[in-house]
Amino acid sequence: MARRAPESDPAQDAPEVGAPQHAAAGIPAVVQSLRTAGAQMSARRTLATLRRVNQPDGFDCPGCAWPEPDRPHVAEFCENGAKAVAEEATERRIGREFFAAHPLSELAGRSGYWLGQQGRLTEPLLLDEGTDHYVPISWDRAFGIVAEELGALGSADEAAFYTSGRTGNEAAFVYQLLARRLGTNNLPDCSNMCHESSGSALVETLGVGKGSVRLKDLHQADLIIVAGQNPGTNHPRMLSALERAKRAGARIVSVNPLPEAGLERFKNPQTPRGLVGGGTRLNDLFLQIRLGGDLALFRALNLLLLEAEDENPGTVLDRDFIAEHCLGFEEWAEDARSTSWDAVLAATGLPERQIRELATLVLGSRRVIVCWAMGLTQHKHSVPTIREVVNFLLLRGNVGRPGAGVCPVRGHSNVQGDRTMGIFERPAEAFLDALGREFGFEPPRHHGYDTVDTIRAMRDGRVKVFFAMGGNFVAASPDTLATEAAMRRCRLTVHVSTKLNRSHVVTGVRALILPTLGRTDLDRTTKGRQFVTVEDSMGMVHASRGALRPPSAQLLSEVAIVCRLARRVLGPQDEVPWEDFAESYDAIRDRIARVVPGFEDFNERVRTPGGFALPHGPRDSRTFPTATGKANFTVNALTAPEVPPGRLLLQTLRSHDQYNTTVYGLDDRYRGIRDGRRVVLVNPDDARELGLDDGAYADLVSEWSDGVERRAAHFRVVHYPTARGCAAAYYPETNVLVPLDSTADTSNTPTSKSVVVRFEADSGQD
Repeated sequence: MARRAPESDPAQDAPEVGAPQHAAAGIPAVVQSLRTAGAQMSARRTLATLRRVNQPDGFDCPGCAWPEPDRPHVAEFCENGAKAVAEEATERRIGREFFAAHPLSELAGRSGYWLGQQGRLTEPLLLDEGTDHYVPISWDRAFGIVAEELGALGSADEAAFYTSGRTGNEAAFVYQLLARRLGTNNLPDCSNMCHESSGSALVETLGVGKGSVRLKDLHQADLIIVAGQNPGTNHPRMLSALERAKRAGARIVSVNPLPEAGLERFKNPQTPRGLVGGGTRLNDLFLQIRLGGDLALFRALNLLLLEAEDENPGTVLDRDFIAEHCLGFEEWAEDARSTSWDAVLAATGLPERQIRELATLVLGSRRVIVCWAMGLTQHKHSVPTIREVVNFLLLRGNVGRPGAGVCPVRGHSNVQGDRTMGIFERPAEAFLDALGREFGFEPPRHHGYDTVDTIRAMRDGRVKVFFAMGGNFVAASPDTLATEAAMRRCRLTVHVSTKLNRSHVVTGVRALILPTLGRTDLDRTTKGRQFVTVEDSMGMVHASRGALRPPSAQLLSEVAIVCRLARRVLGPQDEVPWEDFAESYDAIRDRIARVVPGFEDFNERVRTPGGFALPHGPRDSRTFPTATGKANFTVNALTAPEVPPGRLLLQTLRSHDQYNTTVYGLDDRYRGIRDGRRVVLVNPDDARELGLDDGAYADLVSEWSDGVERRAAHFRVVHYPTARGCAAAYYPETNVLVPLDSTADTSNTPTSKSVVVRFEADSGQD
């Protein structure tokens, strides 16, 4: 029996607040998983769906990109994975009756949570110029409108083609091919807003913009540093890997402004000990660092390693590795020795003894891994921070050794694969050369727009058509009001989606919603059942096979949408066999195999259970395809955010009831927040100094050099054990506070973890 969507939009600004928890998962996670699935699906559908998640013959979880073990558990999913699957496999549907009853002007006033809970989209929809209702439209007419608007552009660069990380490799490849056949590299993607800083730093220092570790390396590590990351909510299956590492003798250190329940204690719901016992304590050391202090921390660690080498020459640094594989050590070391402890302690907010305690753990560990996520990547100085992490690992040869390396933990399940497939505004010349040879054309060579530059271009009238392959661009992007205004300047906005979201109610002059198959849905063409492939956070490529009956016979796969649109836009004379690609994804994979290095014999290798690993020179052979041909030490000035008196530094983050911009519910169980999202977590001492009572309401106002007032109104103050000088609140509600032009150097990533805010009296307005 189909489950009904909520009719009313629940208030999100009157939460119940209790004490934060100190353990993650266990029986409550199992109960919540089943409760969420039961609200969306029948018991039979729940069982049929969850048993196929992350299995060799099943589908890849549409949530995070954490890799599958060689021998997956029968229930190889986490609580948030179950929520993600239930959200997509829901039995709720919205069709023409819904849109006839709900004008755009009404939908625009609904929360993203309410919109997402209405159900799966069932047919193409058009919002025509000057109208207030989406109406059904045929696929042929929808493609015709896109072709019409693209044909009216003065240049292909007046269009932008955005990609969400959930898009499979095959769709991503034909999507970028379509954009480049049109003549543009305007291929912004969600990676621009999250791990672009990681890619920028790693390409410069190691030559490959991806992590160098495999899942088995975590199991073999002596020391794992988890910095700026919350696995318990954002990558829960990582906790199982950390538990296995801990039981093998690894030490685990977390570096975070917030204490996180999952890193304190993990109750593995796949084991009796986790269900009825005390679980496993993961943290050996918790460094409650100030936001943006990680660069200073790693500089201090590196200084201590140099000093330890001075005291015991030849016993601390891996001199042979440095001499054979690295460049720039002497220049770097000279600068590192000038590190000021006063500056380090001011930037980190840590006692010196804690930093020295961590250094002692490092000195006692031969194999070290550093894992990180958005806490390191979304600051102005994020790229130097990650370069300093690489310096730290190079000093003791912790790259290209089992149990050691760099581990940026990606979010969306195929965000890394999309980049591998060519979704990038600044593609490598070698990739363009191979693409041009394979398809007999000259791809555009000029750089395109990333996400931030796309918003600027729409704002300035330089982009008139915005096409999004998945995602929720309006809610995910910074500076919400500026992003919304930019979207409204477009002639046409198009969203390929499974469900309704905020991006559908902030439109251009005309707007299309093109409903597509989800990861869980059966994809069948005249050539038989199709499957897609994804690349996980550690460079493993494997198949994903949906099995559920699609919500509507009118849905098309992402591949079919791109290919049919390409034929309509490029015309019958275009020589790319778009029709063959739409019917047989093997045909696409054959082309990928000839264009993208590492995908040789793609169709054969991906049919092996578990898939295959992509090559990684630094990991596999200690070869470094950098500009110098070596691993590069880099000099990074010690810098940290400056916060004026009476202000706090805000980070945006997820609750436990959401994945990126998809909100599953209104609870953040581990942090003690229930039935609300408009909360701001503030250290009690800071709150007292600012006159902010626990439970009081206030407006958050961000301060930026442009003088524009950006306000998030009516947030409940929660006294919480954050680092001094720091605060935290959920996105997308606080994306309005992130200035569009406040971005990381080099990567242009929004600084969502470095927002200077002041508190003002509650205006009572949303």
